[in-house]
Amino acid sequence: MKSCKSCKSCKSCLLLLPLLALLIVISTAHTQSSPSYKNPNLSIETRVDDLVSRMTLEEKVSQMKNAAPAIERLDIPAYDWWNEALHGVARAGYATVFPQAIGLAATWDTKLMHDVADVISTEARAKHHEFVRNNQHARYQGLTFWSPNINIFRDPRWGRGQETYGEDPYLTARLGVEFVRGLQGNDPRYFKVIATPKHYAVHSGPEPERHAFDAIASERDLRETYLPAFRATILEGKAYSVMCAYNRTNGEPCCANKKLMTDILRGEWGFNGYVVSDCGAIYDIWKFHKVVPTEMEASVLGVRAGTDLTCGTEYPTLVQAVKQGLISESEIDTSVKRLMTGRFRLGMFDPPEMVPYARIPFSQNDTPEHRHLALKTARESIVLLKNANHTLPLRKDLKSIAVIGPNADAPEVLWGNYNGRPSVLTTPLAGIKNTVSASTKVTYAQGSSLAGEVSQAMIEEAVNAARQSEVSVLVLGLSAKLEGEEMKVNIEGFRGGDRTDISLPKSQEALLKAVVAVGRPVVVVLLSGSALAVNWANENAAAILTAWYPGGEGGTAIADVLFGDYNPAGRLPITFYKSVDQLPPFTDYSMAGRTYRYFKGEPLYPFGYGLSYTNFVYSKLRSDVGDSVKVSVDVTNAGDREGDEVVQLYLTDVAASAPVPIRTLVGFDRISLRPREKRTVTFTITPRQLSLIDNRGKRVIEPGEFLISVGGLKSRFKVSAALREVTEP
Repeated sequence: MKSCKSCKSCKSCLLLLPLLALLIVISTAHTQSSPSYKNPNLSIETRVDDLVSRMTLEEKVSQMKNAAPAIERLDIPAYDWWNEALHGVARAGYATVFPQAIGLAATWDTKLMHDVADVISTEARAKHHEFVRNNQHARYQGLTFWSPNINIFRDPRWGRGQETYGEDPYLTARLGVEFVRGLQGNDPRYFKVIATPKHYAVHSGPEPERHAFDAIASERDLRETYLPAFRATILEGKAYSVMCAYNRTNGEPCCANKKLMTDILRGEWGFNGYVVSDCGAIYDIWKFHKVVPTEMEASVLGVRAGTDLTCGTEYPTLVQAVKQGLISESEIDTSVKRLMTGRFRLGMFDPPEMVPYARIPFSQNDTPEHRHLALKTARESIVLLKNANHTLPLRKDLKSIAVIGPNADAPEVLWGNYNGRPSVLTTPLAGIKNTVSASTKVTYAQGSSLAGEVSQAMIEEAVNAARQSEVSVLVLGLSAKLEGEEMKVNIEGFRGGDRTDISLPKSQEALLKAVVAVGRPVVVVLLSGSALAVNWANENAAAILTAWYPGGEGGTAIADVLFGDYNPAGRLPITFYKSVDQLPPFTDYSMAGRTYRYFKGEPLYPFGYGLSYTNFVYSKLRSDVGDSVKVSVDVTNAGDREGDEVVQLYLTDVAASAPVPIRTLVGFDRISLRPREKRTVTFTITPRQLSLIDNRGKRVIEPGEFLISVGGLKSRFKVSAALREVTEP
């Protein structure tokens, strides 16, 4: 034996050999006795298989409900799968609160959407690990988030439309994909958090009937409107979870719908993650849809279709169902393995030093940097609807200004629903006070209630404030106290969280008319989660902007736009109709007559609309047809100030053999241009975007003529390829 380089002889080394051998034996014995699921060096599939194989039937089923208990003998901690993050980490203490989802959509900014979701998931991790350090495993403390809501906002009466990205499937898909990617992160092994697109599928009101309603949708509407965003978030965004909806779709409960869940989701799209029910949706299958007579049979239907996790307490009946032969234990295993794969990929069974996201400190929650991003997002979300005679921007050195309205100084209105709590919050009144000169007199009056009876005393106070001021800013609209999820609201114009009338509430309309009658300029700021038919304001107010539910920094963002520190560039993600008379019945899920794609009337403000303090000129629209279609256009900022423009590309199939949309969005890009700067913007229209659903219910590309439009310019091109069917997905 040769000598070691570090010593003159090997006697000392030889003395250590028996000890070394003993350590190897002990280490090997420990490795052999330790179960495979605890070995982070093995594949996740191997570990999951090992763990599930060690569970009893009762233990497996216990993990299939949102409040999953601990299994102490296997060192599985308790975990509640229920967490919310539509526009910030919700219901878990202080967090950065971004604009409500409809406001995020109004930015038309995919990169910003990714950045917002990335911050949300950072704060989610920061919170979760702080909870775990304090041995807390309750609801809203986990890493599986039931967001985003990518249902199509098909009707402005729906109270939960505020949670969506609007009425267009393409815009919803592009924003949804980035939101999912921002939440789940880009680590090859671990999820940052798990995103859950919801509610699958064909779900968008009415709220009071959602537990028993049957949404009838044609194959064409299903494929062209209701499913594209889900398809995109799964195939492109790689979402690992999906939430199924309360309602039936075409006769079958969504959480037990063979076509939606088995054939399309897992068959066509190859989804391999887990599905969670909306809360109580399995119960609805037997209690309200009356498809089967018992909770146990409803649970069997859910699991058989692919609903792995119930938000509820129905699935414990599966133990008896297995014993009665109604479902096999191997089917239970499939669901439990999907669920445990999610927990393993979140790093819950690995040392924290192996999981990059586990090292995010609690100090990364609600930081100044995150709040600055919330301010940027709120600014980008604001849509300028009217600006007569260049009323805006206002001067900061006005002698006096009246700030009036029920939403002018109501902090909770900024949040929307499914919200966190901002540690720093600025109302519109505070934002204006912080922005104007020290010599400007700011007078505040509430003026009216949000809805309900008209108060002449409150209106008179507001009129007096307007008379004393050069300009009045009226902050009107709705709030999450009036529109939202299955609410008990007994006020004229509202029903169960939905609206029966899309006009301003009468109390606010009376206030608006009284203040305008004073004869001085009136600027209307709308805070809401949906479209408002502000016809009278459009005719009589000097300027109108909508700021949605803008989050914790909303008041500052509104003031920045009003006084010109920010040039507005938000665009409407929904159509603003003139009245409900322009709409089909709320319970009709056919897309005929709905949204800009099928509505043939004249809207108050169209989808994609929004003004700026500068002027953009479009020129040289050209197209190049090959396997795909390349479209380019030059955009010039012809004004004197920097601004953003949202370039929007629309397509119309002129020679279609089957019903198609009037026009449909196929590309968009938010760009920033300095004064006199010109930029060429290029889009690619894919073959799938040229396809249609024919009268057999098949997706095909037809030879024929297409019309493209962008920025007021129009051009036509022809596709000469033979008719061919497009294989899903």
